[in-house]
Amino acid sequence: MNVTRGIGLLVALLVFLIDQGTKYLVTHTLGLSYEGAWMEIVSFFDLRYVENIGVSLGLMRASNEAMRWGLVALTSAIAAGVVWWMLRERKLPDVAALGLVLGGALGNILDRTRLGYVVDFADFHINEWRPFLVFNVADAAITIGVLILLIRALFFGEKPRATQDPVENINA
Repeated sequence: MNVTRGIGLLVALLVFLIDQGTKYLVTHTLGLSYEGAWMEIVSFFDLRYVENIGVSLGLMRASNEAMRWGLVALTSAIAAGVVWWMLRERKLPDVAALGLVLGGALGNILDRTRLGYVVDFADFHINEWRPFLVFNVADAAITIGVLILLIRALFFGEKPRATQDPVENINA
């Protein structure tokens, strides 16, 4: 395995460990382990315990066991696709971004497998206005990784090689 791919897997491992560590800190060390539990950290950020049974933005809510395991299977298939892409990618920024996505996906998959839901806790707000849903480190890593991939694809992607105009060949 080359160094670039190793860095991507290391990023994934670090995101996974930080995600699980912060969830443990919030739920066990700080005792925020029931719906509605919260703690103000600063005026614009609270720790707020939420059991998320859906995926991003509360979509595809897994309201029964079959749906829960369906979400586990779907997100596991996506994570496998990210691994496949990561192992073929050569550019370090893309591999690191894929590592963010993979580590976040694995953190949330472990929660959903063990608990039946994903633990969310980060609540940014301005007074009563909340521009984001409550999220976790895994969600943030996935979002940042996808944004990096999109920005790189849109603004730093490979330019197609110019083809020679057939008319120029005739005149040459």
